[in-house]
Amino acid sequence: MSLAIVHSRAQLGITSPSVTVEVHLSGGLPGMAMVGLPETAVKESKERVRSALIHAGFDFPQRRITVNLAPADLPKEGGRYDLAIALGILQASGQLKSRTLEQHEIVAELALSGELRPIRGALPVSLACGDAGRTLILPASNADEATLLGETPVIAASHLLDVCRYLSGKVEATFHQPDSISVKPTNLPDLADVKGQFQARRALEVAAAGQLNLLFTGPPGSGKSLLAACLPSILPELTLAERLEVAAVHSLVGLPIQHACQGVRPFRAVHHTASAVALVGGGANHPRPGEISLATQGVLFLDEMPEFPRRVLDLMREPMETGKILISRALSKIEYPAAFQLVAAMNPCPCGHYQDGTDRCICSPDQIRRYQGRVSGPLMDRIDLQLWVSALSADTLLQPSAAAESSEQVRQRVSQARKRQEQRQGFSNRYLQGNDLETHCQLGKETRDILLKAMKRMHLSARGCHRVLRVARTLADLDDQERIQQYHLLEALAFRGLDTKQDHEAVQQTSLAE
Repeated sequence: MSLAIVHSRAQLGITSPSVTVEVHLSGGLPGMAMVGLPETAVKESKERVRSALIHAGFDFPQRRITVNLAPADLPKEGGRYDLAIALGILQASGQLKSRTLEQHEIVAELALSGELRPIRGALPVSLACGDAGRTLILPASNADEATLLGETPVIAASHLLDVCRYLSGKVEATFHQPDSISVKPTNLPDLADVKGQFQARRALEVAAAGQLNLLFTGPPGSGKSLLAACLPSILPELTLAERLEVAAVHSLVGLPIQHACQGVRPFRAVHHTASAVALVGGGANHPRPGEISLATQGVLFLDEMPEFPRRVLDLMREPMETGKILISRALSKIEYPAAFQLVAAMNPCPCGHYQDGTDRCICSPDQIRRYQGRVSGPLMDRIDLQLWVSALSADTLLQPSAAAESSEQVRQRVSQARKRQEQRQGFSNRYLQGNDLETHCQLGKETRDILLKAMKRMHLSARGCHRVLRVARTLADLDDQERIQQYHLLEALAFRGLDTKQDHEAVQQTSLAE
């Protein structure tokens, strides 16, 4: 038989489209031609395959070898097709006689010695292979990852000869069984360790319950970073679909997926020197996921937000609305999930002491205005909860900790609120819009009048109004109320657009007066 067909998988974002490796041997000058839009690393596989076959004791056919990677319009990259090409050559030349090759999918890179080297994105490959009803053969170092989620039968191998013995029927199939997941508990800060800051704790609970974006503004040392770090400890566990999504993204970049498989939501803290590509993803020809995708279904924390370049921050505006990011390049367009929950912290001025109750601020009004203007208005408009965090007094800071609710206690309320949202509309309040927003966020006449007055006085845009309604709906869910009450709306307004402590107090007084 001079033609062999082997099934493999490509990598395209978090998906793994099917690739058929066709190997044909014919007469003519000895050589090996590869077609099907292969990149440089794929073209170089001919040398790896040649050395691996010879080292394993096989003959490399001195004939004209044509390898076609179908479909022809799908770019192929990496060394993941090495083993499939080698098996195709052996099958086409008669050195391997297997009747079950069509029932398998082969994904592995070959070393010159014939050993199998790991590939990235083993989990998406495994899930796609299971959907196709085939058995997956891949390196032993990828086997645990490929079997953590899903029920795809996986054959783990360490050498080319091991695969040949199995396919030729000389050894029986032994499907890989994953070890029990052993993950060290994450040492997350607990809300019980936070002194004071009761309104900030309340804002964290509301943000967690509705999957809402949150901004803390205040002087240095007021606890903004500690509060943000507490948010993952009160978030509910990942659902099965969310675990698959998070684990698939982390698998593509070589990050451990054990925490995602256990339901732990990701927490990504990004330094302000991060580039646009690092934050949203990208690359020359084959874009890779950025921090907003690595934080999907979890928390993206931006400390000192005004220190980020404004152009970089504004790239998050569309993903914050849609929950995904589309990266277009000359050779491909790849969509990555980006359903992250933004938590940011910022000082009110360059020195950080503006309106902290002292006279230490040395910044001019123009410097303060320019510093706060580094975060664009449209981006601020997309942040649901904006809260001023005052510095604690020395007496409060040094006194013994009072009995406060732990993260576990708050997490139970958050989980119940999320369940109510899932039962009512099928998703979190973050994604309420259009008819769903009108249906589930209905207001009484007096409550509606308060909102209309607040929109005029606070200069709320339509997006800002909708975000106020989502916060109010979340507050009602935490109270297990079917409809939004007047006090829910007043509290939601108190969480909106508070850049300074004076604004905070003014809005509270206005809301209470009305």
